[in-house]
Amino acid sequence: MPAVDKREQPEREHGSPSRAFTSKSAAGLIVGLALIALFAVVRVLAPSTPEVFGLPNAARDFATLSISVVVESLPFVFLGIVLSIAVQVWLPEGMLLRRLPRSPVLRRLVLSLLGMLLPVCECGNVPLARGLVVKGLTVAESMTFLFAAPILNPVTIVTTAQAFGWDNGILASRVLGGFFIANLVGWIYSRHPRPGELLTARFQETCSLADHHDGDAGRVRRSVQMFSQETRAMMPALFVGAGMAGLIQVAVSREVLVALGSNPVWSVLALMLLAFVVAICSNVDAFFILSFGATFMPGGIVAFLVFGPMIDVKMLALMRTTFTAKTLLQLSLLVALCAAVLGLAVNYGH
Repeated sequence: MPAVDKREQPEREHGSPSRAFTSKSAAGLIVGLALIALFAVVRVLAPSTPEVFGLPNAARDFATLSISVVVESLPFVFLGIVLSIAVQVWLPEGMLLRRLPRSPVLRRLVLSLLGMLLPVCECGNVPLARGLVVKGLTVAESMTFLFAAPILNPVTIVTTAQAFGWDNGILASRVLGGFFIANLVGWIYSRHPRPGELLTARFQETCSLADHHDGDAGRVRRSVQMFSQETRAMMPALFVGAGMAGLIQVAVSREVLVALGSNPVWSVLALMLLAFVVAICSNVDAFFILSFGATFMPGGIVAFLVFGPMIDVKMLALMRTTFTAKTLLQLSLLVALCAAVLGLAVNYGH
């Protein structure tokens, strides 16, 4: 009886009122995009003098940094949502799962290389990973993909190669280190006795709904509804994450971070903190950190390039739509420890 109740309740919630649900989501999306456009217009038209609108420099910096994170991330979030819908709705049933190896270790190895085919940064991989779980992947497999794909995608590899070449093994350390850490995380969480507890209740409900779509609903209609639903879940998280990134960057002095760059240990920790704070896209983060190359040791650069695409303030906000707070805390500590060890190994190995 409880199982029947659980199935019927979502139908009542998302069946006949789906039009209102979609309209509400679309209205929220329009309002959000309008706010972004308004901020962008204000930023472009505003003179460079700090007296504009009476805003102090800190407030102007906060607005600029927050908007830049949103503008940088938004295309990839939408691309990830579109890919997620393609996987869930348009990919033939079982096509992906049938082609994956049966061995759990080999499945995770293949999934960690899936990013080679998907030039999407970490923001877009969150909705795509959600779609893969809905489609039937385990939580551990989705984590492996989520952490490996931003580093092992072709755009990230090319930009890192252009920025650093083969100097100090930064490129190889980033690619191999990201691959190893993603598979280590996947292996650890594959041993969790109750993986469903790693997910939020709301996302578990989304997975349950996906199992009971009737065949009469057209794929186009389902795609529109899913786009609205995923957008409604992702946009608030993106705005919150961008706001946190902007606030922390204003509050934390970058000069303090630079002063720590020549120490083998502090250079790693400082750049991991910087990666967490700036929340920059993995496709362009190599060029961002290149300007710090003369100040910080290579291990710090590697730690920045590995830790940032996996864990930062924006990613935590996005991943909170899927994983519980306890899971995110564990993941953050585990990835931070691995990235720090990798950075220290590079520093002391040179």
